[in-house]
Amino acid sequence: MLVHNTLRTLLFVLSFGLVATVQAAGIIKGDAAAGEGKAVTCSACHGADGNSAVPTFPKLAGLGEKYLLKQMKDIRDGRRPVAVMAGQVDNMTDQDLADIAAFYDAQERTSEMADEELVELGRKVYMSGIMERKVAACSGCHSPSGKGNGPAGFPGLAGQHADYIAAQLKMFRTGYESPEGRTNDGDSKIMRTTAFELSDLEIKAVASYASGLRQ
Repeated sequence: MLVHNTLRTLLFVLSFGLVATVQAAGIIKGDAAAGEGKAVTCSACHGADGNSAVPTFPKLAGLGEKYLLKQMKDIRDGRRPVAVMAGQVDNMTDQDLADIAAFYDAQERTSEMADEELVELGRKVYMSGIMERKVAACSGCHSPSGKGNGPAGFPGLAGQHADYIAAQLKMFRTGYESPEGRTNDGDSKIMRTTAFELSDLEIKAVASYASGLRQ
């Protein structure tokens, strides 16, 4: 009996320590079932299943739980100003946002078609980058199939609206020199640096190509 009690106490201590470590690290586990109810107001723009019908609103379905949580927290906390999102997540807790992220990440994203006239250029930029301008290949972070890298926080691009991808690349390009653009890609400035070296045509082409990929 003493041995059993000792083991029970040890397991409790270890479990408590694990929970404390997770909490200290800021890791929040999202609940997709709870997130479905909390995402009701989001559906007006992003669709009930995270597949928006309007290209200016991003598809959230299958975008990556870690990425979605970061973006919503950045919007809420002012690190990523998005005019159309003003007030939408201001009163939500980290747990609320984690639940919504889990819900949308569990949904299946619908597909899109790439512009055939832009495929060759788009494929070149996405798969190989532009060596002479030190533009990294998009496939390195977002994967050759466009499914992204969930654990690393890199979003999937396959099936996303091409217009939205292009708009974000232009925002990152602006953010390279001005806080008026998008600047929440971290200290490495990986997206700002990449986008800064792309022309409008290259942005349009790579956005179209990425949109047309199949996960």
